[in-house]
Amino acid sequence: MKAIVYEQYGPPEVLQFKELAKPAPADNEVLVKVRAASVNPLDWHFMRGEPLFIRLMLGLRKPKVIRLGVDVAGVVETVGRNVTQFKPGDAVFGGCRGAFAEYACAKEDQMVLKPASLSFDAAAAVPIAVLTALQGLRDKGRIKPGQKVLVDGASGGVGTFAIQIAKALGAEVTAVCSTRNLDRAKSLGADHLIDYTREDFAQSGRHYDLILAANAYRSLFAYRRALSEDGICVRSGGRVSFQSMILEPFLSLFLSLVGRKKVCGLLAKMNKKDLVFLKDLLDAGKIVPVIDRRYPLSGVAEAIRYLEEGHAQGKVVITV
Repeated sequence: MKAIVYEQYGPPEVLQFKELAKPAPADNEVLVKVRAASVNPLDWHFMRGEPLFIRLMLGLRKPKVIRLGVDVAGVVETVGRNVTQFKPGDAVFGGCRGAFAEYACAKEDQMVLKPASLSFDAAAAVPIAVLTALQGLRDKGRIKPGQKVLVDGASGGVGTFAIQIAKALGAEVTAVCSTRNLDRAKSLGADHLIDYTREDFAQSGRHYDLILAANAYRSLFAYRRALSEDGICVRSGGRVSFQSMILEPFLSLFLSLVGRKKVCGLLAKMNKKDLVFLKDLLDAGKIVPVIDRRYPLSGVAEAIRYLEEGHAQGKVVITV
């Protein structure tokens, strides 16, 4: 089978388009014939081995696992002997490791059946981004109907889902994005729009019960300034650094102890319960994936390079 591999850390140029043996599923896994995958910031962090301390998990000098890709949609080819929820021929989507390939193995509890109304491209655009939006708003942010919610980075993969989920959960949503993305944010349900090229939401004097920083390039203090007295800011994106991963959580905790405003980080967790919940929303048309660009499997390096630029309008999908 054809697959994207990386045998050393570095820029997109380290990615290779190679022929590999088809994998065999473990007892609790399914083998998926991949129809589509999508690119996430997680992929380029793994590719580059940055920030450096994540190499403690991935491999210090070179990656232990040489395949990339987490979001996947496709058709079940074979199942492990302990799998009970899927059979060959089922159309599925969810999370795996090594989605940038013609075949990938995925754990049974990280996959769900694909809604018939959803294309494979659209299904592949869903898992990590929509789970980040849902878990950030519902679990970390404790969203309630009628709250004022601000989505910073509203035009990206997480942000486009966050607008829709916040509206579905009854919030009044303000979307922060650039001029070219205002119409898209409005079409997804945003009640109010802020063009960050013309206005700084942190200096506007308006306050929000919940901020989902899907593009968390602002400082902790900027987000706190825009929160209401008991507000919560959930940071789920932006460039990962030693400061953002190690220092800022301690600073957030300290600031939470001396005031009622809270700022916290989020790393989405792939789980079947949330995937089923989101599948129902997708099937009902309450949330719709937004796809910016599509690339072939051989174009993964170009796709990651585009995502790293930080201007994607929705999700970047790999068609297989």
